[in-house]
Amino acid sequence: MKDLELENIRQELLRDQEILKIDDFGAGSKKLKKNKFRKTSKVTKYSTTGRKFSQIYQFFCSLTPAKHVFELGTCVGINTKYLEKATKGELYTIEGSKALWRKAQEKKTGENTHFLLGNIKEILPGYLSQKGEVDFALIDATHNYEGTRSYFNTLLPYLHERSIIIIADIHWSWEMEKAWEEIIGNSAVSLSIDFYECGVLFFRKDLTKTNYILTI
Repeated sequence: MKDLELENIRQELLRDQEILKIDDFGAGSKKLKKNKFRKTSKVTKYSTTGRKFSQIYQFFCSLTPAKHVFELGTCVGINTKYLEKATKGELYTIEGSKALWRKAQEKKTGENTHFLLGNIKEILPGYLSQKGEVDFALIDATHNYEGTRSYFNTLLPYLHERSIIIIADIHWSWEMEKAWEEIIGNSAVSLSIDFYECGVLFFRKDLTKTNYILTI
C-alpha cells in the first residue's frame, strides 16, 4: 500500500461509528477518560499517531535490517500498516484490548504481520526468545514509568548495533519523562533523538554518546 492508501484507511476509521469496549492496561487516555466504551472514530482521533510520525516510524524501521520488528501497542493498526511497508521479515504487533486487536485486523495486512492479543509483559519474552534479536521496536503502550521501563529492559538483551527503538509519548506525563531520562542514560544507548512526541534510540558502539533534542 502507498501512504495515500494508508491515509484513506485512517479516514475510514475516523468515520467509523462502531462502539468498542476498550480494556486499558496503563495510563489510559487524556481525552477519553473513565469510559470503556468508545467510538472507533474517537479512538482514531485521540489515540493514534498522526501521519507525520507514522512516516517517521516507518523511516527509522527502514534503517535497520527490519527482519524482526515489534510493535508494542497496536491500537487500530495504523502504525502497523506503515511499519509493514518497511519490514523485510516479520512484524509482531501486540495489543491488550480485544476490541482494538480485532479492529486492527479488519483491513488487509501482509502475511508476515502477526497480531498478538494479550499482556505485553507475558507475551513479549516468549517471542523474543524465539527470534533471538530485535531489529526495530516501537513502544507505544501503557504510557507509564513502570511499563515503559519494563518493555525497554525486556528488549535490551536482544538488541544489536543496528537496532533502533522508538518510544512514543515520551513527554506525555512526568512518569514518561522520568522513564525516558533513565533510558537514555543506559550505557547501551549511544545516541538518542527527542522529537518531543517520540524518542529514538540507537545502539551503535562507534557513536559518541549524545542526546539530541529536535523540533520538526
